[in-house]
Parts: sequence; C-alpha cells; structure tokens
Amino acid sequence: MNVAKFIEEKALLFDKTIEKYLPRNFSKDSVLFQVTPPAYSYNLETIDKAIADPTWDILDRGGKRWRPALFLLICETLGKNEGHCIDFAIIPEVIHNGTLVIDDIEDSSELRRGKPCTYKLYGLDISVNVGNAMYYMPLLALMTKEIKLPAKALCGIYEVYVQEMINLSMGQAMDIAWHRGLANADNITEEDYLQMCAYKTGTLARMAAKMAAVYSGAEKTLVNKLGRFAESIGVAFQMQDDILDLTGQEFAKKKGGVGQDITEGKRTLMVIYTLKNASETDRKRLIEILNMHTSDQKLRDEAIALMQKYHAIEHTAQTAEKIVADSWNEVEQLLPTPESKEKLRAFAEFLIKRNM
Repeated sequence: MNVAKFIEEKALLFDKTIEKYLPRNFSKDSVLFQVTPPAYSYNLETIDKAIADPTWDILDRGGKRWRPALFLLICETLGKNEGHCIDFAIIPEVIHNGTLVIDDIEDSSELRRGKPCTYKLYGLDISVNVGNAMYYMPLLALMTKEIKLPAKALCGIYEVYVQEMINLSMGQAMDIAWHRGLANADNITEEDYLQMCAYKTGTLARMAAKMAAVYSGAEKTLVNKLGRFAESIGVAFQMQDDILDLTGQEFAKKKGGVGQDITEGKRTLMVIYTLKNASETDRKRLIEILNMHTSDQKLRDEAIALMQKYHAIEHTAQTAEKIVADSWNEVEQLLPTPESKEKLRAFAEFLIKRNM
C-alpha cells in the first residue's frame, strides 16, 4: 500500500466534507442553521469573519490529514466502507486543528506551518473562540436529519468523544505544567512522558480509531485494541515530531528553526533520557538551557549536542518503534483479512518513519 498516495488522494475529499459542516462562507442553508436555527436573525458576515475565516486559514495551511485517513482505513478493514464514513472521519481532524490554534496561544508560538499563528493574525479573543468552536462543530455530522445512526452506535461515538476530549485536556495540562516548571519537571520518568503523549497526541488517533470501530459495529474488545494501536501510532508520531524538531532542517523551518521545543522548555523523551543518563555537569547545563526559554540558536545547538552525546535521539526512535510493534501484536490476531492487516501496518510504519 502506498500510504502517502492514499492520504493525498483523500485529502481533498476530507476538506470538501469539512466544508459541508464548517463552510468557508455560511448561508441560511448551512448545516449549522438546520440543526440549531437562530431565534432572531442570521448574522452571516459576523460568523464568517469570526469563525469561517480563521478556521480555513489554519486548515488551508495543510497538515497530513492522517487521522481521518486512519478512520477510513479502519472502516474498510472492518467491512464498513460505505455510507457516511467520511462525514465522521473529519471529526478528529477538525478537533486536531482546533488544538493547534489553542496550543499556539498557550505556548506563545510565532509560526504554524510556515505562517504567523492564528492568534497573531486574528487576535486572542477570536482565536480562543474559534479553537473551541472547532472542538464541537464537526459533531454536527451526528445531528443532521440526513444521517441516521442506530442509537447504540450514536451513543458509543458520543461516549468516545467525551472520554477523549477529557484525556486531551489532561495531556495538555501535564505538558504545560512541565515546561513552565509548575511540577517537578527535572525528574519526569519515561512512563510519565508516555502517559502525557497518550493523553495528548495519542488521544485524537485513538478517537478516530474507536469511533470508526464503533461505527463499523465492532465488539468492545476490538474497539479497545484498535484504539490502543492508534494511540501508539499517535505517541510514536509525537516522538518523530520531537526528533525532527532537533534534526529535520526542512521540518523545523516551518516552525521557526531547529530546536523550538528547547525554546519552549519542553520535556521530550530525549530530554528525559538525557537527564537520567547524563553526568551531573551535563544534566545541570541542559536544565539551565531549557529554563532559559532561549531563541539563541547556539544555545539550542548546545542542548541538542548534549542529547546526541547520550544517544537520546536513537533511544527515542527505538522506543517509538517498540510501542507500535507491541500494540500491533495485540490487535493483529483480531483483524479479519491479511490485506487489511498489511494496510494498517504499512500506515503505522509510514507515520513513524517520515522525515517531514
């Protein structure tokens, strides 16, 4: 399976489906107003300026759209590749982009995908609101008269949504507390880091997989196993992001330079591993640089060199591969056909070994 081609071919379809629920220009016929018609008036220009414009500004910047692709792949694997899979596949993708808008505010970031962050262009007030709106508006797909789901499936999808949105907030809380020094950030264990990633980056992958499995009528055991597999992909994806932040020149250019995570003081797995294994002198120096929140490239390069000295980058890559392999071993025996197994495995390998 050519995963890159599969995702690329579906990307335009995903965006077209997002427009169905979050149009570039709202009208009186928009799904939003069919589900919740206004009591007094339609303020179309207001909603366009404060919701549609900033939403599509971030969506049009690209992104890999791998979460909805995973949703479709699981539906296909479980024999449910017709109907309204695509309408539900976009839910985690829109939410993901909403988290980017909010994350950039929380991290005081400058660039997102090579352009000024949403809050830099539209202001804090609009950006906070639009990020929150993107958490909820894709759920309109569950409320339209056009789509009729069995009560059990509908309830199951809502339950997955609520659970994972809570998890998302927990992961962000851990990440913020650590890089702001609100908790004991210099003694974080690898298990702490993995839990943060499972909450944060793993959540929306897990949401996509579990929603797809529930929609496809899978038994609870398979729903949970697929969720765990997707979570491992999400965690490994985050680890690869962290690696590329330190080593990928083209990748880092879009974020504002190599080592942005160092500027933010983030406790990545590479930082945690280095702090655990470094000499006391090197340990103190790495903590010192992280606590500076510096944009000085020489200092960031010094921190990267310390992590390389203790082989933290290699350790992180190996850990990413292991957690995906372990979760794959749990789910593989439950999948129906060899072809479906091969596609899911290829999908996971593509995401954790990418260079962009």
